[in-house]
Amino acid sequence: MQETPLCLRVGHFLPYSMSDLNTTNFTNPSTFILLGIPGLEAAHIWISIPFCAMYSIAVLGNFTILFIVKREPSLHGPMYYFLCMLAVTDLVMSTSTLPKMLSIFWFSSREISFSTCLTQMYFVHSFSGMESGILVAMAFDRYVAICHPLRHSTILTNSVVAKIILAVVLRSGILALPYPFLARQWPYCRTNITPHFFCGHIAVVKLACADISISSYYGLFDLLSEIGMDVFFIAVSYTLILRAIFRLPTKDARLKTFGTCISHICAISALYIPDFFSSLLCRFGHNVPLHFLVLIASVYQLVLPVLHPIIYGLRTKQIRGRLLQLFTHKET
Repeated sequence: MQETPLCLRVGHFLPYSMSDLNTTNFTNPSTFILLGIPGLEAAHIWISIPFCAMYSIAVLGNFTILFIVKREPSLHGPMYYFLCMLAVTDLVMSTSTLPKMLSIFWFSSREISFSTCLTQMYFVHSFSGMESGILVAMAFDRYVAICHPLRHSTILTNSVVAKIILAVVLRSGILALPYPFLARQWPYCRTNITPHFFCGHIAVVKLACADISISSYYGLFDLLSEIGMDVFFIAVSYTLILRAIFRLPTKDARLKTFGTCISHICAISALYIPDFFSSLLCRFGHNVPLHFLVLIASVYQLVLPVLHPIIYGLRTKQIRGRLLQLFTHKET
C-alpha cells in the first residue's frame, strides 16, 4: 500500500560505530542490519515495554473478535466477515514486524537475512493494502445496509462477500509483488544498515548505489492505485450514506442510523489520518528528528491492530454483548 513514511537518506544515522558499516562492494548482501529506533538506543528497553503490551493486546483483541464471531451464529453476516478479515490482517501485519522489533530491543538482534527482509517487505506492503481494501468493503456494506436495507441480504450474499474478500487479497498481493523484486535487483555497495525496525521498501532501496527511480515511481503508482481509489470509493459511499440519512424524517432516526457507521468512521480515521500526517512530515518536515519519523511508522504496524478490536468491541453492540456474556458465564 503506502510507502513507508520515512524520508531517510544514508548518513542520517550514525549510532553504530564506523566499523559496523559494511562498505565492501556487494550486489545482494547476505544480511541487513536494522537499527530499531535510531537515536534512542539507550531507551530501547523502556520503549519495548509499551510496545510489548500493545502487541499482546492486539493479539488478544483480534483473536477475541475471531472467536466471538465464530461462536455466535447471529454474527455470521457480511459486516462481521469483513471484520474477521480485518482482524486476520492486523494479526499478520503486527506479527510480521513486532517480534523482530522486540528482539532488537531486548537482545540487540539487529541482523536480518536478505531473503527474510524481502519476505517481510512483501507481507508489510501487501497486508497494509488489504487493510485499506477491507475498509472499502465495509463502506460498501454500510451503504447497502442504509440505502437499500431491504435488499441487503440479497445483494451481499456469502458468495458476493467471498468474491469481495478474494478481490481485496488478490489486488494487494499482486500490487505488492514487485516490491521485493525491485529491491533485489539493485546493487548495494555502500551499507546494509537501515535506520528502521522493519524492511520497508523505500527504507531498503535508499541504501542502493543506483538510480532507484523505478522503485519510487512504482511506489507512487501503488499509492495512487490503492489508497487513491480506496479513499475515492469510501468518499462516494459516505456521500450517498449521508444523503440517505438526511432524508430520514426524524432527528432520532438520523442519529441512530449514523451511529451504525461510527465504528467504521473511527477505523478509517485511524488509518488515513496518520498516513496523511506522515506524508506531510516526509515532504515538509526536513528538521523532524529521525526517531520521530520511525515512531510514526509504528502506527501502521502496532497501533491500528490495537485500536480495531477496541473500536469494534466497544462500539458494536452484538460483539460487546457476547463478550460480556462469556465473562458472566465464566464468573458463574
